[in-house]
Amino acid sequence: MKRTSRVLCSLTLAMSLCGFAGLSGGAAPAEKLSYSDLVYRMIDLDRLAELPPAGEKTAQASSYDRASRYDEATGKYINWDANGDNAGMVRHEGDISVMAEIEGPGCIWRTWSAQAGDGHVRIFLDGSSTPAVDLPFKDYFNGSTSPFNYPALVHEVAKGLNNYVPIPFNKSCRIEADKGWGNYYQFTYTTYPKGTRLPTFRMDLSMKDTQALEAVNDYLTGHLGEDPRQFLPRKDRPESRLLRWAGTPGKDTVVADLKGAQLITSLKVILPDMEPEKASAFLRDAVLSINFDGGLAPEVLAPLGDFFGGGPGLNSYLSLPMGISGDTLYSFWAMPFTRRAEVKLSSSLADAPQIHVEITSRPLRAEEAGSALFHAKWHRDAFLPSEPERAIDWTMLRTQGRGRFVGTALEIWNPRGAWWGEGDEKFFVDGEKFPSTFGTGSEDYFGYAWCTPELFHNAFHNQTRNDGDNTGHVAVNRWQIADSVAFHTSLEAAIEKYFANDRPTLYANTVYWYLDSSGRDPYTSRHLKDRKDWYPAVKIYRENNALEGEQLRVVEHQGTVDTQTMGGFGEDWSNLRQLWWRDNQPGNHLVLALPAVTAGRYNIVAALTRAPDYGIVQFSINAQPLGGPVDLYGPRVVSTGALLLGTAELREGDNRLSVEMIGSNPSAVKNYMAGIDYVKLIRVD
Repeated sequence: MKRTSRVLCSLTLAMSLCGFAGLSGGAAPAEKLSYSDLVYRMIDLDRLAELPPAGEKTAQASSYDRASRYDEATGKYINWDANGDNAGMVRHEGDISVMAEIEGPGCIWRTWSAQAGDGHVRIFLDGSSTPAVDLPFKDYFNGSTSPFNYPALVHEVAKGLNNYVPIPFNKSCRIEADKGWGNYYQFTYTTYPKGTRLPTFRMDLSMKDTQALEAVNDYLTGHLGEDPRQFLPRKDRPESRLLRWAGTPGKDTVVADLKGAQLITSLKVILPDMEPEKASAFLRDAVLSINFDGGLAPEVLAPLGDFFGGGPGLNSYLSLPMGISGDTLYSFWAMPFTRRAEVKLSSSLADAPQIHVEITSRPLRAEEAGSALFHAKWHRDAFLPSEPERAIDWTMLRTQGRGRFVGTALEIWNPRGAWWGEGDEKFFVDGEKFPSTFGTGSEDYFGYAWCTPELFHNAFHNQTRNDGDNTGHVAVNRWQIADSVAFHTSLEAAIEKYFANDRPTLYANTVYWYLDSSGRDPYTSRHLKDRKDWYPAVKIYRENNALEGEQLRVVEHQGTVDTQTMGGFGEDWSNLRQLWWRDNQPGNHLVLALPAVTAGRYNIVAALTRAPDYGIVQFSINAQPLGGPVDLYGPRVVSTGALLLGTAELREGDNRLSVEMIGSNPSAVKNYMAGIDYVKLIRVD
């Protein structure tokens, strides 16, 4: 009965204020949008609550591996885990590669790459034979060319290349590339209902359009953490109401009970000064619940810290819709309701801290009466695909109805290390069998590249936690504001997960979307144990009395020396890491300091790695050869186990262990790499 009454109330208010057609999803008057209008959509959070008109769709052109396909004849997904995502194309025309062909009207909202080169990428709009953009692909991202030179919109972060400058068109868009353009690309775009009138993008923008870009860039550069609404060129600003609450949350503590037709513009939680461990425990134990218009289940239900997108613990970051600034957690998501909003906090802790909550709301405008309801749900492994060949897909969101997907905060527990994020994002809109968004790698979706563990924060994408080398806890988020994914009947948003739960590599996420009041949100509450105790301890092998290769001091080297996490190849490496020597040629040398506690004669034992692209090396100690050459080629990546390199007299303190790259096996890929797991010194006497 509550569900029925809520729908009827929404319909009644909508009909009285702006007419039933505003909710029908039928034909709406054709929109005419200026370039400035599009620019301001990048920070307009209230617009996300508008139900999408029929004909609006967000999709992505990318370099995903074309070996992945759906076979209509059998209804099966073929090569669904194909991972050659660097150079997929629509087709090749001689030396030209076609990256995308899009029918307008539409707008490119995001351009991304992991490796942009000198080869030109050209964008032809609305049938013109003259490209609207004709630049070396690297110049899309390096800030050298106007208008691709606003640092909040065009930037490199953690090796990912991002360009958020809108590129609109009316009839068509064709993107092509010359040789040498690079590797990996994504163009995220929205197409609009026929009749929508958009400007055709030009590099030489008008003064008005330039001023709009400057205003948005200024907000995103210097004012994240402040409500973006005050930076929009809107004249009718209804008076806001501020509600404050202070207390200790218990079981179903009501923080606010708002009445009438309103829109929550800001939700802030201020924590007291707490030890990090206690703050982390509270943020996962406490649950935020918000129920709009008396529905049977809350639309917002998530652990308090997870709702604010920071992952486990109190991890500071500043972004557009959400963030954590010191002891303040903030959300600027638009949360409209027509009758009532009940905000609750629950905690099972006997010593839960006293916190402060601030909620800002304003009256609902007449044209907002038919708005979608805001949803945010935390879950683990919910509604995974039933098709066996899609076992690699991990579901972020499955919902039915009409609305918009606006973001996700993904948490990864990866205790054995190794790169967890090879998987591509895939969005199946309105019952698609093949996804209209098909990505090129998990970190690519989150705006960075090359599995970089570097923390970063940005308006639209963040890595808020990484315990180091992608081992342990990792937390990333992505907000889709101007490029929100509209759906009209259903949406399944998934991301590939290459490592199995029993490894263990485990995912959890908080997903954010807008949904019409009659839509289906299938997510329910999770027990406390599911929220807090899902990080299984693992025992990692460590060789006794060994000198870990990755911890040896590098004295001299040619090529590149890194630490590589080996958990993705098995559990045979001590500490699941190795010293990785790469970018070599025959004749290159690596010299390591090998410490001996006392002088004497020692057997020198090492565990190394064999792989398809590893070379042949010769070890020496203090300029004296140790045994003969060691061939590190193998058809797959394996540990050699303990090898006796030789016996030598060592002095007390540091000795010079030298590795020379002398060649490679005829069957090896000629990359001339080597890996040292550990070295052991065993006294002969």
